[in-house]
Amino acid sequence: MSSVTAGQMGFTATEKVTFGQPARDAILAQAEGMGARRVFLLASSALRNDTDEIKQIEAALGDRHAATYSGIAPHAPRSDVLAAANAAREARADLIVSIGGGSATDAAKIVALLIKHDVRTVEAFEPLRTYVDDAGNVINPLTVGPDIRVICVPTTLSGGEFNALSGATDEVTMHKQGYEHRNMAPIMVVLDPAITVHTPQWLWLSTGVRSVDHAVETLASYQSNDFADGLADNALRLLAEGLPRVKADPTDLEGRLKCQIGAWQSMISIIGGVPMGASHAIGHILGGTCNVPHGHCSCVMAPYVLAWNAEHDASRQTRINACLGNTHATAAESLDAFIRGLGMPRTLSEVGVLEDQFQRVAEYTMLDIWGRTNPRPVRSPADIMEILRKAA
Repeated sequence: MSSVTAGQMGFTATEKVTFGQPARDAILAQAEGMGARRVFLLASSALRNDTDEIKQIEAALGDRHAATYSGIAPHAPRSDVLAAANAAREARADLIVSIGGGSATDAAKIVALLIKHDVRTVEAFEPLRTYVDDAGNVINPLTVGPDIRVICVPTTLSGGEFNALSGATDEVTMHKQGYEHRNMAPIMVVLDPAITVHTPQWLWLSTGVRSVDHAVETLASYQSNDFADGLADNALRLLAEGLPRVKADPTDLEGRLKCQIGAWQSMISIIGGVPMGASHAIGHILGGTCNVPHGHCSCVMAPYVLAWNAEHDASRQTRINACLGNTHATAAESLDAFIRGLGMPRTLSEVGVLEDQFQRVAEYTMLDIWGRTNPRPVRSPADIMEILRKAA
């Protein structure tokens, strides 16, 4: 008789995802349903300054609109997140809405946490962050989450809006660190493809590859399961179709929504508890320490990590290659070709990371929450150095 593998999937406090509906309508309906009277918008500077999208949302909210804040730098530096929290406090926010990319999303969720814990200095972030101890255990000190809920309107495809985990960068160490409580997850996510037409194409496509990487590292993980694999499989197929469509025609809203739903599906397994691997762990450090955009981290690292893992065991990579259309003999080669076809960078030197930075990246990667959950065991910074040299 065959055996079964026991497991579990966890879920967050997100109650609703809307898709294909204008963001302003979805936000207003949610605010009305919650009885929110002091809605604080944390918006992308580009959307606020260069389009009328934020003005339309402010107008739709009417007297429910308390304030709008913008100016979160990439990788959400602590000082920027603190400034946003101070603005939200001053506005007496009872609902926070992020409209923009991953840094705005991360900041909004952490802002709610900072208000709850009355954090008023960047040093006071420290007791709240997740860390890895000397034995490699992930320690999350948070037992009390925020009271103020968040709505996320993503304009990129990183997928962080679905996660209770958020990242902010310690500007002293240049180390991007995580903060996680289930109530940090947004109460609602709004997938509005129309608002994403303003997103620069390189950013849309590169963050799309970030979600591709979510799906790839789920399918590659020995800690995945049939439920997670099914979601990751469909996510990868949607992204493999949608990203080239949007590259060919940026006005293709159906293609954009396929990408958004693919990004959503790619995140469910991570939220449920399937750990990511070395591509994500290295990517966190490349972002916070080397200032590489989120999406470009995956564009560079994902195929090299697949190739490195395949030297150990390629059995979990057959399905990845099938989702990519079996365009090449291996999953790493097919993924490399797909990313190159989108016009994205494929080496560390292309994104400004040189060999003299490798040792620091390798050492910080061992401190990441996924630094030791790669399918091919990562035992020391030397293993990470091996991957980085392949990607040089």
